[in-house]
Amino acid sequence: MIGLSAYSVPARWGVWDTEAVLLPRAYVDAVAAAGGVPVVLPPLPQLIRQMVDRLDGLLLAGGPDVAPARYGAEPGPHTQPSQPDRDAAELGLLSAAVSDRRPVLAICRGMQLLNVARGGTLIQHLPDVLGEHDGSAGPGQYGTHPIKVAEGSRLARALGRTALDSVPAYHHQGVDSLGAGLVACAWAPDGVVEAVEDPALPFCVGVQWHPEVGVDASLFRALVAAAREQR
Repeated sequence: MIGLSAYSVPARWGVWDTEAVLLPRAYVDAVAAAGGVPVVLPPLPQLIRQMVDRLDGLLLAGGPDVAPARYGAEPGPHTQPSQPDRDAAELGLLSAAVSDRRPVLAICRGMQLLNVARGGTLIQHLPDVLGEHDGSAGPGQYGTHPIKVAEGSRLARALGRTALDSVPAYHHQGVDSLGAGLVACAWAPDGVVEAVEDPALPFCVGVQWHPEVGVDASLFRALVAAAREQR
């Protein structure tokens, strides 16, 4: 049973236009194809313990920016409006899962949240630092770029290699200072940290790119295998 963090946003379908709990289907399909049972988790901070008690693993999905106040910063001009309930719920889910040593895969925003949860900070807009960054091809369009993975890392073992020629990316923020207990284990050509992991835990990996929309399912298979072993 793999919990997938979802979010509450205005949505339209049929004759309805109202608040809905949403998650892109690609995450659900990726977990199911890897042999897991996907369970969509609404952003309800008050129910964290009841949720995690029933799970074997956790996937933190991508989405809008983490509130800068969570890492002691003021919002920059390019930083998206915060979602307090989602931040609180996902931080609670992550804390409970790590405390129980349940496997965690954190994707894009999820990786950034993992870093913030450990006391790390974020670069709020990478183009301000790098000049140019291929984190996306434009609104609603994934960019692509290669990454290099650290030899001997848990990520390298999960992927089965230490280089990827092309990963799908959609982000404008990135890791600045690393959080406690995390190590960087993958990088883009421009030096942006593309993955982090906690070597002290059975499986706690965060990636900056979006494997759910790519063709490589190895990270989801690794998450499900770790959850099955832990169970």
